[in-house]
Amino acid sequence: MPLSGSHFLSSESGSLAPILAIMLIPMCAALGLSVDYNAAIATKGSMQNALDAATLAITTLPTSTSLADRQVKLQESFAANSGQGTAKLDGFVVAADGTASINASASFAMPTNFMQIARVDTVQIGVASAVRKRPALVQTTFKVQKVSGHWNKTVSLFGTKFTETAVNPLMKITYVYNNFGDPKGYGTSTVYTVNGATETKVQEQKCTTKTVQNFNNLPNGAITQVSGNKKYLTTCTNTMYPANGAGAVIDVSLMDSLFLQMDVPDAARANPPKPPVLKSNDSATSNRLYIDGVEVANGEKVDIFTAVPCGQSSQQAWEDGGNPVPAPVSNADFFYTVTGKCDFNQRPSQTVLTQ
Repeated sequence: MPLSGSHFLSSESGSLAPILAIMLIPMCAALGLSVDYNAAIATKGSMQNALDAATLAITTLPTSTSLADRQVKLQESFAANSGQGTAKLDGFVVAADGTASINASASFAMPTNFMQIARVDTVQIGVASAVRKRPALVQTTFKVQKVSGHWNKTVSLFGTKFTETAVNPLMKITYVYNNFGDPKGYGTSTVYTVNGATETKVQEQKCTTKTVQNFNNLPNGAITQVSGNKKYLTTCTNTMYPANGAGAVIDVSLMDSLFLQMDVPDAARANPPKPPVLKSNDSATSNRLYIDGVEVANGEKVDIFTAVPCGQSSQQAWEDGGNPVPAPVSNADFFYTVTGKCDFNQRPSQTVLTQ
């Protein structure tokens, strides 16, 4: 019969008991190493996620934020995302073109459980994160070129700040028809910047029309029309506020989304009725917008951040609904230029993790 366990362990004639006892030490150490190793892997994964989130968070701070304040924000965000240990901002550099490069790291001395048998009390865990944020649209400037039509209308720019849902009016251009009766129709356009409930006039274009016998000695920028036996001459005067102003200059650096909207209340009373509200982010009506002479395709939404070029002017126009589309850009009614300025921005959607 086999020996009992107690008899085996108390036996003085065999040498297996001491050998087994000695073997248990590395076996326990190996088991402890496995358990602590898996714990370290899990801790490192959660630290990496927390550091990535924290690094992305500090990219939304203004460029004027000090490195010390960024460090505080990094650590706070790291801890809030269950990161263990200490996060460190290793570098935050904004290039001349507005491209931002951010590097951060985090370290944690994780206490062990079973590995303490082998006198290993802690395991050092380190993670790193790198982010690159490319420059994006931070400012737009709108300036009316020419507006026509027998319907009064308003073009507005709206934006939504990142992390928010409220839609903010940023710019408004109103057009009032002068009722002269010429074929194309002209009137007065007024451009405003909008800040909450405050509207500031920055441009006024007033067009007057008269009938003439001929088109001799036309003034610069004159618009001519012929209908039957009648000849129409339209002249427009631009007044900027201030006199050397560039138009509606709008800060969009805090905006995560932008869209243009044209309101044409008279269009709903047309026969047949036309859409009274046109939006660049509405695939059903965005095809009324022209960008540099090209009509937006049916069913396509327009991202204003990409529709406005950096450091250049874009010629844009709206067809107010009086004519069917597709149609040549010459049929459009609302012509303006928009110029973009790109730099470091606070939009999280422009941020890319590179490590």
